[in-house]
Amino acid sequence: MADTPPDAERTYDIVILGGGSGGYSCALRAAQLGLSVALVEKDKLGGTCLHRGCIPTKALLHAAEVADSARTGAKFGVNATLDSIDLATVHSYKDGVVGRLYKGLQGLVSSATIEYVEGHGQLTSPSTVQVGDRTLTGKNVVLATGSYARTIPGLEIGGRIMTSDQAMTLAELPERVVVLGGGVIGVEFASVFASFGAQVTVVEALPRLVAAEDEAVSKALERAFKKRKITAKTGVKFTGATQDETSVQVTLESGDTIEADLLLVAVGRGPVTDGLGFKEAGVSLDRGFVTTDERCRTAVEGLYAVGDIVPGLQLAHRGFAQGVFVAEQIAGLEPTPIDEAGIPRVTYCDPEIASVGLTEAQARDKHGEVSTYEYNLGGNGKSQILGTAGFVKLVRLPDGPVVGVHMVGARMGEQVGEAQLIYNWEALPDEVAQLIHAHPTQNEALGEAHLALAGKPLHAHA
Repeated sequence: MADTPPDAERTYDIVILGGGSGGYSCALRAAQLGLSVALVEKDKLGGTCLHRGCIPTKALLHAAEVADSARTGAKFGVNATLDSIDLATVHSYKDGVVGRLYKGLQGLVSSATIEYVEGHGQLTSPSTVQVGDRTLTGKNVVLATGSYARTIPGLEIGGRIMTSDQAMTLAELPERVVVLGGGVIGVEFASVFASFGAQVTVVEALPRLVAAEDEAVSKALERAFKKRKITAKTGVKFTGATQDETSVQVTLESGDTIEADLLLVAVGRGPVTDGLGFKEAGVSLDRGFVTTDERCRTAVEGLYAVGDIVPGLQLAHRGFAQGVFVAEQIAGLEPTPIDEAGIPRVTYCDPEIASVGLTEAQARDKHGEVSTYEYNLGGNGKSQILGTAGFVKLVRLPDGPVVGVHMVGARMGEQVGEAQLIYNWEALPDEVAQLIHAHPTQNEALGEAHLALAGKPLHAHA
């Protein structure tokens, strides 16, 4: 065996810039395949998802669910009372979850044959990343620098005006909240604040909440939010905000002003690509996003990009899958390209939203004629036990496969695993109808919906 050259002179098979979901998954899979890997991260391994995004927000949402259970326990015969929300303990619980996962991830990376380099990395050529006074050279370089919480031009973040980053560490609960943005992040935080007892108003410039979802899902969420006393102002543009020591005043294009204790800006996430040398190395950018082909290749040979910096769904599991894909691509395994529509999507508000495939509108645009079916959770035993409302909506091609599954209701995110198999395996309703779904489960709702679409409804009308 030849002597390994000193790190300063070493050329790695892959140098990865960014240690979030896309970066660390690429590193782990590449190491597993016997490739030499250097992984660069300026902050914490795990990135936004683990430390400021998916994991901590879902911990908050679970605490919110517990608060709702305590508040409504009497209707189940459990006379619990909700005296108050101890925010310090909520944060302790949240941080404990993050800490345990972080420790586990650090162990995985340290036990693999990965050189982990802490520090701010910059692309200095298509094959080199500079970290401090050290140059890392790779036969291939993977860009995985992630995203940041966007704001609105001219709106300064600080004090009572904040993004999700600051909302994660609030010292005290606000009584009145305005959430600017009715997408995934906005409705999740609106749900948390409402469960914690705040009066919440969501302001969304588009005609409906969660506008990327099927229109029927948006309508169901808006009805559920209204029942929860969450105000949704859709089709209304934000024009400005001012704050003082006691409140923030939010003005809308309609002329209305809303006074609140906190303004949460949830207008999406932008790509972290500025000032990192991408453009200088020949990488094509579109509004800051790195453009790639279906195999995550940039226009520069040997240079790949994964995760939130690539246009499309900004989801941790998408970045994770792309990271694995790129490692296998570089190793010569010729993996199958990822179908964006086949990636499951979950919004963890109350009620939960879960979907995969095409919306009804997208399916009609792409295929012309389609048929749909909505199975109401009112006919599902477990949903009645849980006291949740909602539905499973299927979109199929005439005499063809199901091309879209859209679900709304408590815990629907847990059903999206089967839904993605149905979509990705191009299943026919008759084929799914043959499967036996355990009783009583919410999973039965998927089975019942397919039974109905196959022309043999038992607990539903055709």
